[in-house]
Amino acid sequence: MNKQEFKSRRKHLMQMMGENAVAILPAAPMRIRNRDVEYAYRPDSDFYYLSGFPEPEAVAVLIPGREHGEYILFCRERDPKTETWTGRMAGQEGAVENYGADDSFPIEDIDDILPGMLENKQRVYYTMGTHPDFDQRLIGWVNRLRKQSRAGIHTPGEFVSLDHLLHDMRLIKSNHEIKAMRTAAQISCEAHRVAMQMCKPGMYEYQIEGAILNSFAQQGTRESAYSSIVGGGANGCVLHYTENKDKLKANDLLLIDAGAEYDYYAADISRTFPVNGKFSKAQRALYEVVLDAQLAAIEKVQPGNHWNEPHEVAVDVITDGLIKLGLLTGSKKKAIEEESYKKFYMHRTGHWLGMDVHDVGDYKIEDEWRVFEPGMTLTVEPGLYISDQHSDIDKKWHNIGIRIEDDVLVTNTGHEVLTDGIQKQPDDIEAIMAS
Repeated sequence: MNKQEFKSRRKHLMQMMGENAVAILPAAPMRIRNRDVEYAYRPDSDFYYLSGFPEPEAVAVLIPGREHGEYILFCRERDPKTETWTGRMAGQEGAVENYGADDSFPIEDIDDILPGMLENKQRVYYTMGTHPDFDQRLIGWVNRLRKQSRAGIHTPGEFVSLDHLLHDMRLIKSNHEIKAMRTAAQISCEAHRVAMQMCKPGMYEYQIEGAILNSFAQQGTRESAYSSIVGGGANGCVLHYTENKDKLKANDLLLIDAGAEYDYYAADISRTFPVNGKFSKAQRALYEVVLDAQLAAIEKVQPGNHWNEPHEVAVDVITDGLIKLGLLTGSKKKAIEEESYKKFYMHRTGHWLGMDVHDVGDYKIEDEWRVFEPGMTLTVEPGLYISDQHSDIDKKWHNIGIRIEDDVLVTNTGHEVLTDGIQKQPDDIEAIMAS
């Protein structure tokens, strides 16, 4: 993203805030992994969305109409000793020149400077609860101002969660964002192809995972959007399986849920394929039910349709398929009403996608499902999971876990499947694995 993109976002947010308001966004803190080892740092998505600033120990402040600059960034001062150990820092000069701040102050001075920016403001836009330590500092600044009321200083009368404005902005993707998401999708598709081509009985799940991560890096990103799921056989029936440690068996399916993060935007793909390169009759039968459900759900991603329509049609197709295969009994209408399909399909059909793999944005507005609009991006991911705990069904179905997931952009005339670069038809999968 270029500086103009971030500037446009800040301008749009400040227009919605109106005058006599201030917005405050702290960066996420560094986290300790163990003892003195830190997790790799990634900025909070809301903070980065408005600032493009990649460093910790920073606070962005937006003050519409401020005479000396509307965008203020508190951040670390440059320090040669620190930079020798942990890398270069922007400092105050870099915050202005490279990251578009109108003004910048050392983070150590925030207690002296920021309370003055709250004086006589009517509204403070800030999301409480995300950073508890910073919540207490903000409350302390407000209380300090209250003690100066006799001097004619007014404290803010409203505290408004920034989520309501900012997350609606993030829900509709710009052309720059869509470009980044297309790249993340392309990188992820190629990694899934590598996994299909290298998979064979006797390998370990972590070897497949390693190949996926290596493929990400070879294509230009070291970041995964989330912890990869590489589950063979029974492990594919665990929805968020991430141990990735078992040996792959010839007659099992392998479920992979993995996506790259590129320029802070996520891809999220699931593919399921036979370890030995050939679907069994039972595996193919269930796979085709999931695939039919996914294709039908994707067709419902259209401007003007509501959020739940893809899920409704996926449930309909899956329930019908389970009845035809003898895994459910009775009428389809009754099975849907009683939700008996949930013992094999227990999650929803998708989620918003963007900077976060489970991205922000309300799914309902005033208790009504949200309507799809151009620029929204989501996943479509029905599945079936039949573990050996279902002792009442034929063992041929046991330990088959299937999920097929694609990333879909809502367009002006319909939709675009961003992840169509990796095949999902069973014959095509077998052909890739044979090659």
